[in-house]
Formats: sequence, structure tokens, C-alpha cells
Amino acid sequence: MPVRRIAQIVHLKPSALAAYKECHANVWPEVLQQIKECNIRDYSIFYDNDRTLFATFKYVGDDFEGDMEKMKANPKVREWWAMTDDMQDSPTPGAYGSAEGPSWWKPLEEVFYTE
Repeated sequence: MPVRRIAQIVHLKPSALAAYKECHANVWPEVLQQIKECNIRDYSIFYDNDRTLFATFKYVGDDFEGDMEKMKANPKVREWWAMTDDMQDSPTPGAYGSAEGPSWWKPLEEVFYTE
């Protein structure tokens, strides 16, 4: 099974930068464990200093949708998302949170890759 590369963006509320960096410097162990159990590896979030957060990770499983449902079902992950969603604005029309509805983080199309 080939590795699937995922990239996404979301907008950070300007007033939330310090709090966002602080919570990500101390990610809850339950959230990190769930990420690993859902076959996500090499996960990074970058900030472009103009509101945009860019996330990239590798998915190494064989059921992405199923693993994302497992992620959503974890109460600690949902608590984490509620906290971080309050710091963000989604660029996805109709999105109202990470746990429900359309994707909170806007998926990006890969147009080039080289190893």
C-alpha cells in the first residue's frame, strides 16, 4: 500500500497565535496516541505569518475514512478540536467544526512530488 500524502490549510485568528503555539508545544498525549493509531505519520503544521496554517502528513493505513471516523469518535480528540477550532476560521464553505460537517481544514490538491 503506497503512502498517501495529505496537505490542508485553515486560517488562524490573529489574536490566537500565542495560544495556538502554546497548545501545540504541549499536545495532549491522548491526541498524539490517537493520531498514531489512525495511521498518521510525519505530521507537521506550519504558519505563514499571514493567518494561514498549512498542515501536511503521511497516511500509511488502508482505510483513511475509517481511521478518520475513529479519530472523530475519541472524546479527548473532540475536546482538543473544540479548543483549537475556536482559534481558527475555516476556508471551507459550510464548515462549522472539525468533528462534524464538511472538512474544517481545506484539503489541497498535490500537483508535484519527487522523492
